[in-house]
Amino acid sequence: PAFCIIRRKPMFYVLCIAIVAGIVALDQVVKALICANIAVGETMSFLPGVMHLTQLHNEGAAFSILVGQRWPLILLTFVYLAVVVILIAKKVLRRRSELISLAVVTGGAIGNLIDRIAHGYVVDMFALDLFQFPVFNVADIFVVCGGIAFCIAFLLPNKSEARHDR
Repeated sequence: PAFCIIRRKPMFYVLCIAIVAGIVALDQVVKALICANIAVGETMSFLPGVMHLTQLHNEGAAFSILVGQRWPLILLTFVYLAVVVILIAKKVLRRRSELISLAVVTGGAIGNLIDRIAHGYVVDMFALDLFQFPVFNVADIFVVCGGIAFCIAFLLPNKSEARHDR
């Protein structure tokens, strides 16, 4: 039985790496398609009445904060990546739900990091018609959803720990 646990863990980490790679690939493909088919500032119908596509270049972070702070944002992403690696290596984060949600955030973070390094800005494309909201991209969706999932996973008690407390 102990051998099975040891054998399964590396495969789980491979799964997490595949999640990161898949998110980065999806993000970069969507950005490439937007750049190839929609001029900067141009709008194209996507989900009528709900969302349209537009190509915008965001030189800042979420909600266009820290505009013009390319290198600090790049550095911050590398710090995030280093902290995640350390937390996993030191086994501070071991639960599957925590690790999968961090893989999702990491995929999004790397997707936007690639843009910042390659272009000096992040390509955004999704604009909501239902209400006023900043234009965002695929990577942003994964960072936000993964972040929410991580907070939920981190705050929920571990079932095995709860049983030991009784």
